[in-house]
Amino acid sequence: MQTDTYRFSVPIQVRMSDLDPFVHANNGAQCNYFDFGRSAYFEYVFGKPIDWREMDMVLVHVEMDFREGIEFHDAIVCESKVVAIGNKSVKMMQQLRDTNTNVVKTTCYSVLAGFDRITHQSIPIRDEYRRLFHEFEQLPDDQQK
Repeated sequence: MQTDTYRFSVPIQVRMSDLDPFVHANNGAQCNYFDFGRSAYFEYVFGKPIDWREMDMVLVHVEMDFREGIEFHDAIVCESKVVAIGNKSVKMMQQLRDTNTNVVKTTCYSVLAGFDRITHQSIPIRDEYRRLFHEFEQLPDDQQK
């Protein structure tokens, strides 16, 4: 899996309501940052706003490693990329990085699965998505299928 470079990032606004008793962005807030980054990534790569009522991929797995606390005045970006595409799943890596210090605060690995919202069954990843991810990320040919 490609894990060294990110071609997409979006700024994250740390809000007072995100802070826990230790004055760090709490774990739930950071999960929301990754959701925001993932959505912004899809809209950028697909070239259009996402209608989540019609999107035929759903998040099925998330792993996060909290490396260093995120504080209120940190200048955070969420960097996102697709690292592998299977028949019915897409694997992503993301990180929250402080642009002032270049320190990676939190990393996230996630898996999205193709999903038919009417039948509630898994489905293959659309060829259109596969092509757009491949073109944007310049994935190796073996990651196209």
